[in-house]
Amino acid sequence: MGSLEQGYGKTVVLKNINLTVNSGEILALIGPSGAGKTTLVSTIMGMLKPMKGDVTVLNTAMPNRQLLAKIGFMAQTDALYESLTAQENLMFFGSMQGIARKQLREKIPHAANIVNLVPDLKKYVKDYSGGMKRRLSLAIALVSDPEILILDEPTVGIDPELRQQIWNELHKLAKAGRTILLTTHVMEDAEEADEVMMIRNGAAIAQGTPEQLISEYDVHSVEEVFLKAGRQQDAHTNND
Repeated sequence: MGSLEQGYGKTVVLKNINLTVNSGEILALIGPSGAGKTTLVSTIMGMLKPMKGDVTVLNTAMPNRQLLAKIGFMAQTDALYESLTAQENLMFFGSMQGIARKQLREKIPHAANIVNLVPDLKKYVKDYSGGMKRRLSLAIALVSDPEILILDEPTVGIDPELRQQIWNELHKLAKAGRTILLTTHVMEDAEEADEVMMIRNGAAIAQGTPEQLISEYDVHSVEEVFLKAGRQQDAHTNND
């Protein structure tokens, strides 16, 4: 992604974003709500055309409809069919991604197991708690075993034990060569990622591995990096 600028009309939501996610890598976009993370994800997915710059996924310029089949996507808000069971949701969304029903029957238990939903697959989604819906959305993103996973705030509303289990699985997927991009405002998630891009007020304020950033900013945690980089951004803005 080269020097991306994104917005609407004269309002710029994102500016000077340069981002590369390599195969087998987990990149976390960190920042508060309203920082521009979801806008960036929507642009990478090809839902929004860049105002300036370009977005390339698997060497293909986005937007590209064929490529979407290779991306497992989990949106920030759960887009589920409440009147269907979890199993039926997985069958429906899996078949939308072009997976044969026979294959889906093999893949669904694996995806559901990652998020601890196997005992609840026959339940209607309307009876699911918020956390269960979040987990089902993640299972839907995983079911097609996609080359790229794009997860928007995947750990919101998930208890710490399950969060760790999901991270273990994401690390396994990355080891197997999958590319994972996720957004979060949870600093513990940042520490799990291979690479971090911190976004504040629509701009990237820091980028690198968690260890590099902690060393570069001479602090003890990723959270302190964010706070220090944020203060530097404010000082720079005030001096302009």
